[in-house]
Amino acid sequence: MADIEIPDPEELEELKGKKFTRGVALTTAIYAVMLAITSLGGNNAMKGMLLAQQQSSDQWAFYQSKVVREHLYKLQRLQLETNLLEKRKSMGTDLLRHYDETIRRLQEEENRYKTEKKAIEAEAKKQEAERDVNNRKDPYFDYAEVLLQIAIVLASISILSGSAQVFYLSVIAAGLGSLLSVNGFLLLIRIPFLH
Repeated sequence: MADIEIPDPEELEELKGKKFTRGVALTTAIYAVMLAITSLGGNNAMKGMLLAQQQSSDQWAFYQSKVVREHLYKLQRLQLETNLLEKRKSMGTDLLRHYDETIRRLQEEENRYKTEKKAIEAEAKKQEAERDVNNRKDPYFDYAEVLLQIAIVLASISILSGSAQVFYLSVIAAGLGSLLSVNGFLLLIRIPFLH
């Protein structure tokens, strides 16, 4: 009959502790990767928001310059039309033709600026929409980062204390953080208190 060696309870406890520690350490590394991805998403959302705001502001400034030019041409045209009404009878044919041609060119320029500003307005609104999307994403990344950092701390505490309950709390925090991170990228649901 073969000898069966009964393991020492202290050795079993030590092996069990090492297995728990390795598992928590590996899980903590996964948390850290998720935190890095979340941080990148948050930084990109913030950069996108700031860039879109800047581009939108630039477009609105360009729009305003077109509006000013449009109104200048309109005022010049109206002034010439008023002058023409007052002095039409006393003008010669060449002067009348010159007035009519100048009024027509001013009207064309006014119309050109009116048309150009519509495209600029559309681009500005597009940039504002992009800014707003990134603005909605940002809080999800912020809260996800906090929860993932808390999960890493809880996992570290669970290694030091050997507490499985603390480890499970870290899993819950990491799970919630991961869900918020995914929602930050995809905006699948809107959580009202985060806005």
